[in-house]
Amino acid sequence: MAHTITMDWVRLTACCVLAMLAWSDLRARRLPNLGVAAFAALYFVAAACSRDADPALVAHTLTGVVALFAAAVLFRFGLVGGGDAKLAAAVFLWAGPSYAASVFFIISVSGLMLGLTVFAVGRVAVHHTWARPRLDWLAPVRGVPYGIALATGGLVAVWLAPASMHALPHALARLS
Repeated sequence: MAHTITMDWVRLTACCVLAMLAWSDLRARRLPNLGVAAFAALYFVAAACSRDADPALVAHTLTGVVALFAAAVLFRFGLVGGGDAKLAAAVFLWAGPSYAASVFFIISVSGLMLGLTVFAVGRVAVHHTWARPRLDWLAPVRGVPYGIALATGGLVAVWLAPASMHALPHALARLS
């Protein structure tokens, strides 16, 4: 019982950190390193609260490293910001190999919707000058706040990951 309560508090805290990061990206187009590091660290707290998580910890860590490498390549070519690259790694750390594809899909769809919204806001602002001051935080010249899409995927990963922490060791045991 105490284990479940602790995990729920860890997940709730991780969701609050993600909400703060999404808000920061929306308003300032910045993802504070401290917030991203706190979100990643909360995964390790969740892993420590879970039993039999050693194989899952390694698998989740490798998934996060692969995501960091892929996001670093995107950053190198100017396709994402540095904060987005770090947050992507933290999100995929939580997702692990079991949910990486699902979380990637959610991030992609969320990012598409966000991009279309920014595009639409730009079109409205061109034709309606009265709307510009109200919609400035979504102006296309500021770029797409992709941290929001990453946070959306992160929310899913946070609530799915604890299940995979328990499932992976049992799946590995069946293979051997």
